[in-house]
Amino acid sequence: MYRVLLHNDDYTTMEFVIEILIVVFKRSMEDATHIMLDVHRNGIGICGTYPYEVAETKVESVEVLARMSDFPLKCSMEKA
Repeated sequence: MYRVLLHNDDYTTMEFVIEILIVVFKRSMEDATHIMLDVHRNGIGICGTYPYEVAETKVESVEVLARMSDFPLKCSMEKA
């Protein structure tokens, strides 16, 4: 299993991070807001834990959506 992480930056809006968490990770507005605040305050937030292939797909989806919206949002995965 792998944790998918979002990393803070100085350009990506909080609203966009929440949208990513709702759309890609199927989080509720409340969960998405909590994770976004972790990213903002701690520099990193855990989006969820998934099998390798699912985690890899989610990282790729986040990066594609971020680039399409001109945000430098970084998403990564690590072994749980």
